[in-house]
Amino acid sequence: QVQLEESGGGLVQPGGSLRLSCVATGSTATISAMGWYRQAPGKERELVAAGYSDGSTNYADSVKGRFTISPISIDSAKKTVFLQMNSLTYEDTAVYYCYADRGRRKYWGQGTQVTVSS
Repeated sequence: QVQLEESGGGLVQPGGSLRLSCVATGSTATISAMGWYRQAPGKERELVAAGYSDGSTNYADSVKGRFTISPISIDSAKKTVFLQMNSLTYEDTAVYYCYADRGRRKYWGQGTQVTVSS
């Protein structure tokens, strides 16, 4: 089992920045990817950014150039990933969910709210 704990959401003005963090604990040794999805009201959950164990990354077109996902860092049995979000817009308002892929299973965090508002 993998447990994911997110932090860093909040309220920010347009053009502002936030950094989300996600810490994975439990059976983390074989995690192959960690990243973030988001879900806005009335919309489907969408991939925002993914970081892979080989160091590669993947971003949604809507966040390229504004969001940066850190490499997956390893500290003892924990794995951590950060999402730096810059130049935030109203359209970035959503619940952001951290995820981790381990084998064929995807694990989810509880979600953290990001609200962009003036």
